[in-house]
Amino acid sequence: MGKYRSRLQIIADILLVASNGAKKTHIMYQANLSYKLLGRYLTEVMRAGLVCVMGEDRYGLTDRGREFLDRFGEYSKRCRHLEEHVNDVNNEKMVLKQMIRSDSKSRPDEQ
Repeated sequence: MGKYRSRLQIIADILLVASNGAKKTHIMYQANLSYKLLGRYLTEVMRAGLVCVMGEDRYGLTDRGREFLDRFGEYSKRCRHLEEHVNDVNNEKMVLKQMIRSDSKSRPDEQ
């Protein structure tokens, strides 16, 4: 892909790791975040009621967090589907542009 993750993708990654109960360091490594970024996002998801502390420094999902992950999954599918359509449209646009640029001698109707 080569693109940076969106804020929503980072949050979904955190929730996915926390879905089975996880310590901060586990979330940090599995979600591929720096400690500083983890702190910011963990505060945000806890304030939003998506994650809760489950004792012994473990974090887990709330019902709201599970709902977020489910909805994010559907959202991601739709985005991929739209991306495929956009790629198809762009490919068709390139074909049309190539047709305009083609050498007139190569066109059978002009020979």
